[in-house]
Order: sequence, then C-alpha cells, then structure tokens
Amino acid sequence: MSESEAKIPAQGRGEKAVVLLSGGLDSATALAEAKHAGFSLFALTIGYGQRHAVEKLAARRVAAAIGVERHLELEIDLGAFGGSALTDSIEVPKDRDDSAIASGIPVTYVPARNTVMLSLALAWAETLGSFNIFIGVNCVDYSGYPDCRPEFLSAFETLANLATKAGVERTGTFRVHAPLIHLTKDEIIRRGIELGVDYSLTHSCYDPSPAGEACGRCDSCRIRRSAFERLGLTDPVPYIQN
Repeated sequence: MSESEAKIPAQGRGEKAVVLLSGGLDSATALAEAKHAGFSLFALTIGYGQRHAVEKLAARRVAAAIGVERHLELEIDLGAFGGSALTDSIEVPKDRDDSAIASGIPVTYVPARNTVMLSLALAWAETLGSFNIFIGVNCVDYSGYPDCRPEFLSAFETLANLATKAGVERTGTFRVHAPLIHLTKDEIIRRGIELGVDYSLTHSCYDPSPAGEACGRCDSCRIRRSAFERLGLTDPVPYIQN
C-alpha cells in the first residue's frame, strides 16, 4: 500500500465503514478519522482471548463517546493456540529501551491476529454493503509486528477483492484504510486531539493491574507515555504507582 493509498477519502458522504476498535489509542484515532471523513461508523471489537478484559471496556467507552451506528463485539479464542504473551502464560517484557523495542518481533505478537480481525471486518462489511474498512495500525512507532506493515494491508486488500461475492461481481472495490500508517505516535496523538479524541477513555497497556491501571513499563506503555511527554502533555490514563 502506497502512502497515497493509505490516505482516507476527503469525504465519506455517509457511506458505511467498518472500523476495527480495540479500545487503544490508535484505534480510537482511526475511528475519529473515519467519522471526520463523513463515514457512517460500524465499530467492531474482537475479544481474541487476551488475558485482560479492560480493552473491551475501553472500546465501549470510545464507541459511545465518538458515536457509532452500531458497535458489535465478537469473541474468538486465539489463546487456544498460545504463542503470545497477550494470550498465554508468557511474561510480558518490561523496561526495554527504544533499541530493544525496535529490534525483532516481540513475544507480545499474536500470531495472525490482524489477518483474522480484518477477515471478520470484511465479512461484516460485505453484509452491510460497505467497501471501507478502517484499522489503526502504524509502521513507524510500533513493536515490529509484521501485520502492521503497508505490504500486509495491500495484500489483504487484494485478497478481499478476490475472496468475496461483491469483489468477484465487481459491485464495488474493498479498501483497507490505515490513516495512521505513516505517522509517529506523537503525530497520532496530536491529530487525535485535533479531532477531539478523549484519550482518557482508551487503554494501551499489555499488562494492566486488576483495576485496569497501566503498568507503565511494557513496550506499549513506554511508547505511548514517551509520546505524550515529548508533546509536553500528561497521559490521562491511570498508571500503577511504581
């Protein structure tokens, strides 16, 4: 997917869009971008067997605050396969520096997660008569996940138009919109603030406390918190006092 392809249309003109909504900072911003573009929003939150339900609670808060036509929650169990610190009894890495975060694919990678989620979003989009899917992936300030890259999204777009009735009959062309794909975390936050996103409603931590407080030490917390600090802002979510 080229940089121009990653950009969202200037105006959705009320067309339906399925937006993958995890409850995190990025997906909340992607939802706000879809709304700003004029799409009618259908948010899809997928419980994939992650160990912490706080993500789903955050997604509900974000969907209600931004405003969607419908918020659908699905449950699948990628945890049955294991292989990730987010779904299995594998320790979440903590206190890694920037170079460590940027090197290799970490154990928080969930095998095929975005492929599965985009496939479910595609199924719902086709039944809605929608050809627009939004996902908040980013390939700049991220943890090395292979399914957050433009090449992956471009390949999935091709698949979507080959594997569906709507694609084969050419009643429309499916597009995977990734408006944050080339932005830094600082730029994402700045853009979200412009769009009125309330980041206190979101959740990004890989290893929160039982009360839902962010650990402040996992890769996701460190990337997020550092971005707020560089912008001269305080991250509005609660952190464990450590």
